[in-house]
Order: sequence, then C-alpha cells, then structure tokens
Amino acid sequence: MSALPEKVSKAWDEHQGPVILTTVDEAGTPNAIYATCVSKYDEETLVVANNYFSKTLENIQSGSKGSLLFITKEGAAYQVKGAIEYHTDGAVFDDMKNWNPEKHPGHAATALKVESVYSGAEKLL
Repeated sequence: MSALPEKVSKAWDEHQGPVILTTVDEAGTPNAIYATCVSKYDEETLVVANNYFSKTLENIQSGSKGSLLFITKEGAAYQVKGAIEYHTDGAVFDDMKNWNPEKHPGHAATALKVESVYSGAEKLL
C-alpha cells in the first residue's frame, strides 16, 4: 500500500473548496462529482462521504478505480489515484460519521486508497 508523499499530505491539510472525485462505469465512461464532505483517514486513505451518490455509487459497485483532484489555498493542484473501498460499517465508516455534517445522510464512507499521486504532469508517487 502506498502513502501520500509528505508534501501532498501537507497540501491536503491546506486544501481549499470542494474536491473532484472521478470514477468510470463499466464501459469506461468517466463520471466526476464535486465533494465537500471529505477527510484524510490516514496517509494511505482519503475519504469522501457518500451523501448523495447515484452514478458514482453504481461505478464503485462495478469495481471502478478513482481519482481525487484537489487544490490548495496557494493554487497548487494535486491528483490522487487508486482503488476504491466502500464502507457501510467499521472504523472508516465510524470516522466518517464523526466529521460528516449531521444534516447529510452519510450513507457510506468512500475510501480512495493511494496508488499514485500527481502534481500537474509530474508524477510524485
């Protein structure tokens, strides 16, 4: 399992605004969503709360990998790519329930497992 490079981990802690989570369907058609309910579970896992997924959930259930794009306050952009785990109970789910706003349903915790990381065209991991 890969971990976020220190530079990217620190950048995540300073990310600004929503992130973009992208998955693909079985035919390879991409689907991108904005997500605001996000957190770093650990250095190997970024989590997006499933509050209102539709096509994204279908893609995850069909085995899609994903990418998560975020930007820092300074305007640096990073993309993290990897496998997706879908948690409806357990430690990752419980953690999500702690930070996800109560006004949202928090159906599940979508955990992107770090496999590769980019800053623009530069591969960092």
